[in-house]
Amino acid sequence: MAMTEQQRRDAAASLVEAENTRNWVPPITTTYEGAGVEDAYAIGQYVTDAKVAAGRIVKGHKIGLTSKAMRSTTGATEPDYGTIFDTWFLDEGSKVSMSTMNRPMVEVEIVFVLKEDLGGPSVNAVDVIRATDFILPAFEVVDSRYSGRGAGVVDSIADAASCGFVMVGGNPTLLTDVDIRHVAGALYLNGELEESGTAAAVMGNPVNSVAWLARKLDEFGVTMLAGHSILSGSFVRARTIAVGDSVLADFGPLGQISFGVVE
Repeated sequence: MAMTEQQRRDAAASLVEAENTRNWVPPITTTYEGAGVEDAYAIGQYVTDAKVAAGRIVKGHKIGLTSKAMRSTTGATEPDYGTIFDTWFLDEGSKVSMSTMNRPMVEVEIVFVLKEDLGGPSVNAVDVIRATDFILPAFEVVDSRYSGRGAGVVDSIADAASCGFVMVGGNPTLLTDVDIRHVAGALYLNGELEESGTAAAVMGNPVNSVAWLARKLDEFGVTMLAGHSILSGSFVRARTIAVGDSVLADFGPLGQISFGVVE
């Protein structure tokens, strides 16, 4: 049974409160039996509305579950997405306090920075390429506002597609200067190689994932704006991070980025 509008609003308020206080809340599907994907997208929009009303600034969007393997583990039939806010961008090389996180995992991906608005029901790869100013290498730390592990895609969608924070490298590259499908990324924890892959793992080409996102957002009346940063999806498995970890990603010609985890 679908949630009522009041239940959706209550769920959104609880997620906002959890982020502000670090008092984590039960997953949506635990509290509201029968909650579905439609409920989750509505909750996510209510969260966005509440944050904007409180003075937060939308800085972009993220795409999750871009690989078949990840979708199969959550029961999803397509990727999901979340809104990214100003306070979620941290400087490259930062020391990040574990006290600000819940159950963090790190991923590597490519960020598309837009030079013009991008949206509509028929966006394709050509539109994405034309709208992109430059790309950047990035970390996404996946995290949640839940006190327990979510049951799958519904809980993820409601909670900004499980975004914790974002860190981008300062080495912008024109999309037309690389074959983005062949961009490689290697993730190191404490000097040890943990994961590696190429961007083609993201829906065959990260350009495709950004096009998918533009079309999906259009279903909810949302357009990606000039200046927005779009996280196109990880092309390696997420790895858990903990206090004391030193994290580095090497994207070859796109450069390296790193951060540390402190108490």
